[in-house]
Amino acid sequence: MTVQNVQSSRPAPCVLIVEDDTDVREMMDLLLTSIGYRTVTAPNGAIALERLREDRPCMVLLDLMMPVMTGWEFRKRQLADPQLASIPVLCMSAVYQPEEVKTELQVNCLAKPLDFGRLIDEIATACGRP
Repeated sequence: MTVQNVQSSRPAPCVLIVEDDTDVREMMDLLLTSIGYRTVTAPNGAIALERLREDRPCMVLLDLMMPVMTGWEFRKRQLADPQLASIPVLCMSAVYQPEEVKTELQVNCLAKPLDFGRLIDEIATACGRP
């Protein structure tokens, strides 16, 4: 009897990356796709809300300081929409203290520069491993 490798028919978990810095957004996209996640990106909160409705990711990685619509406003609008409120969010900030963000926005938060091991662990907890 032989054992065959059968790839899972389950699609790769999708993560929405919301980051206005193009280099950071592209680096995170490359990191996550290289380990098997599918990604969708947005440069601000307004576009992120559109993508959240279209793609239904298993998690949102959210920068807080962005033009057009900040991460703070994005999160408030997400929580106000019953269809989107349950999607987990992990904030990333170089300015705010993680505990301040966690309390006010009801999310976990990682300080920038990011600890990529912890970032991947947080994503795996919310989405599973690809």
